[in-house]
Amino acid sequence: MSIRLQLTGMAHGGEALGRHEGKVIFVPYALLGEEVLVEIVQDKGRYARARLLEVVRPSPDRVEPRCPHFGTCGGCQWQHMAYEAQLRFKEEILHDQLERIGGVLKPPVKRSLGAHDPWFYRNHLQFHLNEEGRLGFLTFRGWEVVPIEVCYIIHPLVEEVFRALDLAFPQLKRVSIRVGTRTGQKLLILEMEEDVIPALEVNEPLSCVEFLSDGTLLTLVGDSSIIEEVGGRCFRISAGSFFQVNTEQLERLIEVVRGYLAPEGHEVLLDAYCGVGTFGLSLAGEVGQVIGVEESDSALADARFNAQYESIPVGEGENVEFIGGRVEDTLPDLVRVDVAILDPPRQGCGREAITHLVRLAPAKIIYVSCDPATLARDIKRLREGGYYLVEVQPVDMFPQTYHIETAALLERSPS
Repeated sequence: MSIRLQLTGMAHGGEALGRHEGKVIFVPYALLGEEVLVEIVQDKGRYARARLLEVVRPSPDRVEPRCPHFGTCGGCQWQHMAYEAQLRFKEEILHDQLERIGGVLKPPVKRSLGAHDPWFYRNHLQFHLNEEGRLGFLTFRGWEVVPIEVCYIIHPLVEEVFRALDLAFPQLKRVSIRVGTRTGQKLLILEMEEDVIPALEVNEPLSCVEFLSDGTLLTLVGDSSIIEEVGGRCFRISAGSFFQVNTEQLERLIEVVRGYLAPEGHEVLLDAYCGVGTFGLSLAGEVGQVIGVEESDSALADARFNAQYESIPVGEGENVEFIGGRVEDTLPDLVRVDVAILDPPRQGCGREAITHLVRLAPAKIIYVSCDPATLARDIKRLREGGYYLVEVQPVDMFPQTYHIETAALLERSPS
């Protein structure tokens, strides 16, 4: 049975929403302001999810999707809307999450910093294999693999590797491609059902590694990492280390963080969840000391390598010190932190980490987030700990998708 809906909002998660008989209905691939016909596919009691059948009255923001796989492939969710509308909706969703979850009245959300080119940007992608061994992406909110012939958000260097792949390994489970967009380096990452070492014939200038079942990395061809250049600095990124997928927008994000930090040259900067050292090493020459904390062994090794590569003194009492371990376990041992950068994974900071950070009482906290809901939750906790939210700057790291990257500046209240 079809239902006619008037869509009144955009939800965190990418779907449009409307109400029917008092129940919220989420509709993927639809837009705020549209009148649509939908079919309920999942009833959760208080809310439901629906399949879009027909757009009766389209939004002026609706455009023709560029990709033939759009609507089945889950790699993009917003190709059906103009890019300016994407940026506007991300601002509105961020505003709503900060107000509803964070308890911030009139959140100080700035205009999104959009990408100069919202296509062909991803420097890292993970592909799944279907039963026929074809590469593809998972469906939106599903586990079915959609084989793809073309993708308009992958960087041309990723596409070169994708086009050159000829995979005939029955045990192959997932394939990732990672590239240095500024250096041209390419890395192929294989994950197998069993620890089988495949016979490889490589005609491309690339490296190849395999993740074994115990989490260890086996180098099959070349190196287990690539080098990428960001803001004039070189960063080694190993196969298992996190790094932002959009190099150009990462440079803009670093500039936002630098502007919020406004370093004076003497500060002790905590770089929590520091990864390969992207923020801390970019700012090391502008502060007295950087203390980077990272749980991932591969990212920590990369961070130390990257500091040495740039001839930055590393070690206790030096310009940069890296500490391995969980942030919540490390902060109790720190004595002085003047300013802090937080860049946690999608689940945000643990309550314990925030408690210890509040005890250290840095004058400024710059919180970098890829999830507005956990950002809003953690900002609420920081506000309860004596901080106030000064400004929030969205940086569009993920065009054509609903994902929202944000830098938020919080300062310690004088009272």
